[in-house]
Amino acid sequence: MTVTQLAPYPATRLRRLRQSDWTRRMVRETSLAPADLIWSMVVHDGEGRIPVASMPGVERLSVAEVARAAVEARDLGIPCIAIFPFIDGALKDVDGSTAADPNGLVCRAVRAMKAAAPEVGIMCDVALDPFTSHGHDGVLDDGRIVNDATVARLVDQALVQARAGCDILAPSDMMDGRVAAIRAALEAEGLQDVMIMSYAAKYASAFYGPYRDAIGSGKLGSGDTLNPGDKKTYQMDPANTDEALREVALDIAEGADMVMVKPGLPYLDIARRLVDAFAMPTFAFQVSGEYAMIMAAGANGWIDEERAMMESLGAFKRAGCTGIITYFAPRAARLLKG
Repeated sequence: MTVTQLAPYPATRLRRLRQSDWTRRMVRETSLAPADLIWSMVVHDGEGRIPVASMPGVERLSVAEVARAAVEARDLGIPCIAIFPFIDGALKDVDGSTAADPNGLVCRAVRAMKAAAPEVGIMCDVALDPFTSHGHDGVLDDGRIVNDATVARLVDQALVQARAGCDILAPSDMMDGRVAAIRAALEAEGLQDVMIMSYAAKYASAFYGPYRDAIGSGKLGSGDTLNPGDKKTYQMDPANTDEALREVALDIAEGADMVMVKPGLPYLDIARRLVDAFAMPTFAFQVSGEYAMIMAAGANGWIDEERAMMESLGAFKRAGCTGIITYFAPRAARLLKG
């Protein structure tokens, strides 16, 4: 057979590197490990576990249960847990005042988790929406979210969480200047080692619905003058990308140690831009709506649920993310550990 006869065939066959499992693993460009995962969970002030209807497989956990979950995270190699509270409606008010209670649910959960598994990092949401009767992330004044008064309350909330043993404060409110105010307060209190992961690029998204069910924040959306129907005046417009770079640059300058994009999969382009622009530890939050879609489609037999879960998590790493906050963390970690 002559060279001329061989010419129609490709000299380069990319499929050669795909032909077996060992070759695929050997040339794989990105990998996923339990250490890339932050376990997102909801704590409630009661007993046992309460299933969240809109998030199959997710439960609200008691303080005792989140302590046990911290031990599980340690054993699975998950480095950090992000906790979010389900607050009794009787404890909510228009200003979210119980957010700064040093003996409140979040602080008790942090202390219990740290006592059970001190090796596991704890990340606390710094935001008022689980604690407000109106479901917004800030102080309302005649239907308007007031920035600076909200920041003052966020500082109080952040300090009680840090004193309780929280390792990472994660302000998710999208108020201007809150990272600088929290960092200054931490320094003044001698808590300079507490880290800040800023929800720097948090979009006004439709993908948060199941989370609002999980934390019992159901009033938002009434639309009356005292309760705006959405969070578009403080969360980012989904159409914008350059604005995300400005938000992140400000938060880094104000003292953030890490930054976050939220939601995750619909905003992988934002994550990639941030990684390229800042070379900063950049995380993405695979939010409740993303989780619920995979679970619902899997339950209906429309997709392979487990494969879709792992493929979605791998996409964050491929986009350059340092790690992923996800409700899938324990399930994915068990698979990764084999």
